[in-house]
Amino acid sequence: MANKLDAEARFPSMELVLVGGGTLTLPDDIAAPYQVVLFYRGHW
Repeated sequence: MANKLDAEARFPSMELVLVGGGTLTLPDDIAAPYQVVLFYRGHW
């Protein structure tokens, strides 16, 4: 299990492949001052 982030900790950099094509690099591609990231695992 990964370590949890503490309050005001920087989100680790990661690149995600988007369903419609392309990629999203977190947290760099989100310009909002407050951000929420939700990971949905889908159907197993």
